[in-house]
Amino acid sequence: MEQPVVESVRYIAPCVDCGARLECWGVHGVIGGSLRWDVESVCLACGQAKADCGRALSAWLRDRLLADHGLAVLHVTHPSAERVTLMKVLCAQLGIGLTEAQAVLGQVLAGVYSGMLPEVEYLARKLRRAGVDAVAARP
Repeated sequence: MEQPVVESVRYIAPCVDCGARLECWGVHGVIGGSLRWDVESVCLACGQAKADCGRALSAWLRDRLLADHGLAVLHVTHPSAERVTLMKVLCAQLGIGLTEAQAVLGQVLAGVYSGMLPEVEYLARKLRRAGVDAVAARP
């Protein structure tokens, strides 16, 4: 079983109930075979607590995580014999058509396809399950 790959960020926001400092923790990761996120917060002044989670990462949490952790790159070894498999996985996992997949395939083969580490690791795992030697790494 593959280990979870997780990135997290801590930040302060104003409490919607009392305006005091709200401590927040955001997490994004590959957990149990799926890409997930969650945000938890608690106000030390009024006790307001909240937890949200889901599959589609919000832009504001993505931006915060990227600012703290940066990008990861997808590396594929021996890609020439696996182009059809790469295209199938890219289309299926990214929800894109053949034209877009060809553009992404060019980025993958050039070693410049990037995203958040959990996103890239999730795609690398899907590629490995399809028989493609793929790995997510920091540049």
